Amino acid sequence: MKTSSRDIKRYQTKDGSLIRELMHPEHQAVKNQSLAEATVPPGVTTHLHRHIRSEELYHITRGQGEMQLDHARFPVAQGDTVLIPPDTPHAITNTGTEDLVILCCCAPAYAHEDTELL
Repeated sequence: MKTSSRDIKRYQTKDGSLIRELMHPEHQAVKNQSLAEATVPPGVTTHLHRHIRSEELYHITRGQGEMQLDHARFPVAQGDTVLIPPDTPHAITNTGTEDLVILCCCAPAYAHEDTELL
């Protein structure tokens, strides 16, 4: 199974980021996880939210920002990876001048109904 990001349309998620679902059980044969590319424009902060069931990994592929993970805040930049345990409030701010691009892996797979805005 192979997908190409240039063939996948972006949509806006509940947290406000623009997402391309690179692999998701609703569209491909993957069963237990999803992989998406999120884009956060300069100066934008995603809505504080949590996923009740999903564990999530953010891997920063471009740009820089500030991650809020529960009560902690820390800088992130290209090459950094952040673990977001289930039920943990989180948001990210693009503090740079170019798009902040993040690979997001969720297990179980991302679902709108598993996302709670805070």
